[in-house]
Amino acid sequence: MGAGIAQVFLAAGVPVTVYDPAPAALDAVPGRIRAGLGLLGLPSAGPLALLSAAHELADAVRQADLVIEAAPENLAIKRDIFAELGTAAPAGAVLASNTSAIPIREISAGMAGPERVIGTHFWNPPYLVPLVEVVRASASDPAAVSWTIGLLGRVRMKPVLVTADVPGFVGNRLQHALKREAIAIVADGICTAETVDTVTRYGFGPRLGIVGPLEQSDLTGLELTLAIHETLMPALDRTPVPHPLLVEKVRTGKTGAAVGQGFLTWRPGEAQARREEISGQLAALARARLQREEEQDVTTLPDTTGEPSR
Repeated sequence: MGAGIAQVFLAAGVPVTVYDPAPAALDAVPGRIRAGLGLLGLPSAGPLALLSAAHELADAVRQADLVIEAAPENLAIKRDIFAELGTAAPAGAVLASNTSAIPIREISAGMAGPERVIGTHFWNPPYLVPLVEVVRASASDPAAVSWTIGLLGRVRMKPVLVTADVPGFVGNRLQHALKREAIAIVADGICTAETVDTVTRYGFGPRLGIVGPLEQSDLTGLELTLAIHETLMPALDRTPVPHPLLVEKVRTGKTGAAVGQGFLTWRPGEAQARREEISGQLAALARARLQREEEQDVTTLPDTTGEPSR
C-alpha cells in the first residue's frame, strides 16, 4: 500500500519520501512504482525523479506536510509509529493512518498532538481504485481534514468525509457485512462459494459500479425495498463474531490462494494469473476514468492551497 499511495502523489507531481524498516522493501519501491505507472500507460522518469527514500523514520518526515502511515493492521505497531511522529514531524504536518478498520482515536491515544491525526483509508491498489475515506476523529482538527481532502482531490483521488470514527469506517463495514452473509450462505449449504462469487460478479456487482445501493433503492421506490426487507431481514445472518466457518478454515491452515485452499481450490499458478487479470481490468477502468477527467478538465474538488490553519 505504501508504494501505491506514493505513486498517486508522484504521478500528480507531488514530491514524496518513503520509509520502510525493511531495507529490501524500501529498495523495491521504485520498481513497484514503475510497474504501477506502466500499468496505467504513464511514463516513470518524471514521477520517480520526485521520489526519495529514507532509512530512518525521523529523516523521512522532517519536512513533511502530510505523513501517511501504511504499516500492518496492528494497533500496537501503529501507536508506536504515531508516538514517534508526534515529535519527529513538523508541528504543522497532518498525520494520517491508512488503517482499514481501527478507529483513529485508538491509534492516537496518548500521543502528543492528537488534533493532527486523521484517517486516510486508501483502497488496494490505490493507483487503480480512486476512493479515499478521510476519517475525522473526535480530536481531529477540521482544518487538517479539509486541507487533506483538498489535496487528495487535486491528485485525482475521490475523497469522502467520514464523520464518525467507527470500526471499519464506511467501506469495510459494507464490504464485510457482505462477506459475513456470503460465508453464512456457504456454511448453511445454500450454495457453493463459486456460486456466491458468480452471483455477485454477474448480478448486482456490475450495477454497483454505476449506482449505489441507496440511490438504486430511491430509483426503484422505497416501498419495494421495504417489502423485500420485511421478508428477508429475519433470515439474514447475525453472527456477532467472526463466523465459525472462517475461524475453522484459518485454524486448519486453509487460508486461501497462497496454500491452495480457502473457500475455493487454487491450482499452482492460478492465483497469480487471476491477480494479473484483476489488475488488468482495474487498470482499464482507471485509464478510462483518467481520460474522461482530462477531456472534461474535471477537478474533483476546488483547489485549496496552503497548509492547514492551526
